[in-house]
Amino acid sequence: MHIVKASVTSVFYRKPSPDEPSFVEVGSKVQADTVVCLLEVMKCFRSVTAGAAGTIEKVCAESGQLVQNGTELFHIK
Repeated sequence: MHIVKASVTSVFYRKPSPDEPSFVEVGSKVQADTVVCLLEVMKCFRSVTAGAAGTIEKVCAESGQLVQNGTELFHIK
């Protein structure tokens, strides 16, 4: 199991914008370079990649939620 974690205290977003679909859902197949979410720090957005190839098993945070450095965001099998 590969766990994607927040690299910085930030706001977690599952979608690129409110009117677009989520980057990934449970069951989505991803590659290491697949963008899975955005983290916002002071109006600067960072794209977060999966870091490993596999299938999204669990989404651990809610979109719009403040997450701390090290918070688990996704589980990839």
